[in-house]
Amino acid sequence: MKQPRAWQRMLSGRRLDLLDPTPVDIEIEDIAHGLAFVARWNGQTRGDYPYSVAEHSLLVERLFSRMNPGVGARWKLAALLHDAPEYVIGDMISPVKSAIGPAYEELDARLAAAIHLRFGLPAEIPAPIKRQIKKADRISAWAEAVQIAGFSQAEADRFFGRPEPSLKRALAIAPRPPMEVRADFLARHEALLAEAG
Repeated sequence: MKQPRAWQRMLSGRRLDLLDPTPVDIEIEDIAHGLAFVARWNGQTRGDYPYSVAEHSLLVERLFSRMNPGVGARWKLAALLHDAPEYVIGDMISPVKSAIGPAYEELDARLAAAIHLRFGLPAEIPAPIKRQIKKADRISAWAEAVQIAGFSQAEADRFFGRPEPSLKRALAIAPRPPMEVRADFLARHEALLAEAG
């Protein structure tokens, strides 16, 4: 019996095997492009453009850096890339992830490990850093929920927790054209690699 195709061809020309991804088949241009065109909240957001995973990732990295002064550039890079596997598997809302179960988590973990190794990070991000990234991720989700996804503040508080008032200035959400977001994602990635030395 012939095995089904398990790879995706990227715009860079790379073929990424989803079941056995390797760092050599991962290019930041593919990640930035894919994430800039993947909509958060299944596209159910206000505005003329979808709010992309790339835009979300930039906000999470900004929040993570602000909440952890003096943190190393490599961990800022980990925050920027926290949803990078979604450039090929898309952004599924939490209820769908729960319904699919461990298979989604396993695929996500394999892709994340290959991405991390490609950019000089450990395959598995240390638990304390991961917790801080998740905290920034939840704050971003709160802001997105209230500002563009139609949640009341009380609902967002219940699902994501209310952010500290000191972070509110960093939480302005404004969906932008994908190509603009892609360029900003690439520029931030390059800056963090340079900072990491």
